[in-house]
Amino acid sequence: MASEQLDVIDGNITSNWDETVETFDALNLKDELLRGIFGFGFEHPSTIQQRAILPIIKGHDVLAQSQSGTGKTATFSIGVLENLDPSIRHTQALILAPTRELALQIQKVVSGLGEFMEVTCHACIGGTSVADDIQKLTQGAQVVVGTPGRVLDMIERRYLNTSKIRMFVLDEADEMLSRGFKGQIYDIFQMMPAKFQVVLLSATMPSSVLDVTTKFMSNPVQILVKKDELTLEGIKQFYINVDDEINKVPTLIDLYETITVAQAVIFCNTRKAVEYVQEELTKNDFTVSAMHGDMDQRERDTIMQEFRTGSSRILISTDLLARGIDVQQVSIVINYDLPTNKENYIHRIGRGGRFGRKGVAINLITNDDVPALREIEIFYHTEIIEMPADVADLIG
Repeated sequence: MASEQLDVIDGNITSNWDETVETFDALNLKDELLRGIFGFGFEHPSTIQQRAILPIIKGHDVLAQSQSGTGKTATFSIGVLENLDPSIRHTQALILAPTRELALQIQKVVSGLGEFMEVTCHACIGGTSVADDIQKLTQGAQVVVGTPGRVLDMIERRYLNTSKIRMFVLDEADEMLSRGFKGQIYDIFQMMPAKFQVVLLSATMPSSVLDVTTKFMSNPVQILVKKDELTLEGIKQFYINVDDEINKVPTLIDLYETITVAQAVIFCNTRKAVEYVQEELTKNDFTVSAMHGDMDQRERDTIMQEFRTGSSRILISTDLLARGIDVQQVSIVINYDLPTNKENYIHRIGRGGRFGRKGVAINLITNDDVPALREIEIFYHTEIIEMPADVADLIG
């Protein structure tokens, strides 16, 4: 099963797959999956989705090097769901992630995209009930997403049956191997069936990741999405220094008196902040919707529907939902709080200026946020300037 040593130049693999697919329709996916993709809020495939979904569907081993923010979770989730046989109730795909949070996030994406396929997807992670895992796995979870320790435990105890697994995905492989999961990952590989497909995603290519590809992948399709291909193009980015947290809501209100936009999304870091901003804007006669991870799926769907149809012009949300928001009319994104993880910045503002429309991102910062704003600029090789008085003219 071993492949030849890969070419790595300046820490990057070399791409060996040129075919791109410009639209989700052109992938000829199952109708139920396509409905799930559009229902989840995806409208146009990102760079990695245009390149990597097809070779995954075709059954190739795929090695993709990409940063967070490129749409990699949906890339492998769509590949998994397209190749799934709904009539088989056993586990057919195993997805490993380095953290519980990421595993839960992947489970949400797989379940959301697979909503109309009635796919069973279980998150098998540490810190949760072993009895619950045993019950769900015994019932038959077609897709299992998990952290290496708990997944290995369930395999060794024979509750997770690997005999029907045809796809094995390692997300954030560099992170997983640097956290000391190498032995567990190698043990899991040994328990896979004789023939299965491997999809490995990693932001960097250290020797530990290259060892895995050499040992367990066969002539992988290699796809490199460089950091400079992350899509901030066409989005003008500004900041307003409000000095102190208490000045953020008055600044929001002033902004809305000077800018008329079709629709806007305001991102906050916590549920508490979402509820506070919603309350304050409602007091000032703004019609706003709010969404956070503690709401059930039906509630969130209703709110997104209101926002998509334009009956609500302002949507306030936490990061958890940043990836599911992709609305044609959004021309302005406001970061009420800077994201705590700079890699979430692109998930938020990358929604605004897609498909050739002009977009504007406005970051409300306090004096304490200045270093974090500079870090974001350096990380994305971008420029965030102080908001000019004529900002209204810049919004299409």
